[in-house]
Amino acid sequence: MKKVFLSYLLALLPLTLIAQKPVPMKPRVLISTDIGGTDPDDNQSMAHFLMYSNMFETEGLVSSPSYGFGTKRHILDMIDLYEKDLTKLSQHLKDYPTPDALRAVCKQGRQGAAPFKGYSTATEGSDWIIKCAKKKSEQPLWVLVWGGLDDLAQALHDDPSIQSKIKVYWIGGPNKKWCANPYSYVVKNFPNLWFIEANGSYNGFFSSNGVPDSLNNRNYYDRYIRAAGHLGKDFKNYYKGNVKMGDTPSLLYMMDGDPNDPFKESWGGSFEKFDHSPSNIFNRNTTLNDTVGVYSVMEFHLKGPKVNIPVDSACFTMTVQAQIGEQKWPGHYLGNGNYVIRYIPKQTETLSYTLNSTIPGFPQQSGKFVVNNSWPGKRGVNDFKLGANWYTDRRDPSLFDGRQQGAKTVLKWRSAALLDWAKRWSWLY
Repeated sequence: MKKVFLSYLLALLPLTLIAQKPVPMKPRVLISTDIGGTDPDDNQSMAHFLMYSNMFETEGLVSSPSYGFGTKRHILDMIDLYEKDLTKLSQHLKDYPTPDALRAVCKQGRQGAAPFKGYSTATEGSDWIIKCAKKKSEQPLWVLVWGGLDDLAQALHDDPSIQSKIKVYWIGGPNKKWCANPYSYVVKNFPNLWFIEANGSYNGFFSSNGVPDSLNNRNYYDRYIRAAGHLGKDFKNYYKGNVKMGDTPSLLYMMDGDPNDPFKESWGGSFEKFDHSPSNIFNRNTTLNDTVGVYSVMEFHLKGPKVNIPVDSACFTMTVQAQIGEQKWPGHYLGNGNYVIRYIPKQTETLSYTLNSTIPGFPQQSGKFVVNNSWPGKRGVNDFKLGANWYTDRRDPSLFDGRQQGAKTVLKWRSAALLDWAKRWSWLY
């Protein structure tokens, strides 16, 4: 009865809405995820990936938790659920990868934030990125980053030649906030990388603005998933089944049309070029007279006591009072009495902060600054200069969803993507 009802609902949808242009060749993908870390939406997106994994040549699943306690075990747990549902999925479509094939490409990446220089030591995950990138192929390796850039930055540092062999779709926004140091390393040292930086667009996938009531975040589970299969039963454990899946647009982008063309409309968004990534350097306390753009890199430099600790040691704390509450960030010692910390704001607001350390004589200080909704905004003297293949959220005001830049380029296709997924859920009843 459930299958009949779902088929009826899908039949009511206009064919033009669910139209999806086929990708000419299965893309080679490597997913870097902070699953099990600070945000359970990665589990939701991993369920989506596994149910669509027949559409990809999956070369890597890397656990890269900049913060939190995620490990590759969290990926393996999701593959275990997929294995239990695979028989039903395979009755409808061929080419689903075997669970063992997916397990073989699960790798552990960096756990914990990278130091100020943006990289540290190689991990199983960063080495795997290099190995996959250097594999002989007519296609690039698509690195889909659902969390921090730590393992990607490490791989680029360890083997810069892979820059020309990979293309990156990064779910930035709050993830950018967690990895200010590796982001700064990548953007400064690899300006010729092919890179989509989606800071606002992906938000369109968990917006319910203008979507049918049955497809809003709260109702989708009860209407379409209904604990279908083992993946469906597990889905209820994340946000009580409310759909967020902020990382899923990276997959949708690879499923629709030509991923090599970021200007086209696609289920995963449409993007435009940008040639500078804003960077602001402060050698003083900031005040309410200081305004920075959202998602921009901020560096606070301090002079203090010369201490006998290793260069790039985390030795002081920036405590930020934001709308979501208090957060603490590590600052680093550069040697010769020089201290520095990077910070990236994720939304429009007025922030206050303090800088403190247990080091005797450390110049404790506090300040405030204003964050506006301008990305990438006006040019500044300290901005990172980008090459010809960096792309980001569209600036057209008509494509904003609330304050989220470019989000309507994803929101436009949200219903189509979710209804297509509903069909696959029906296979698991």
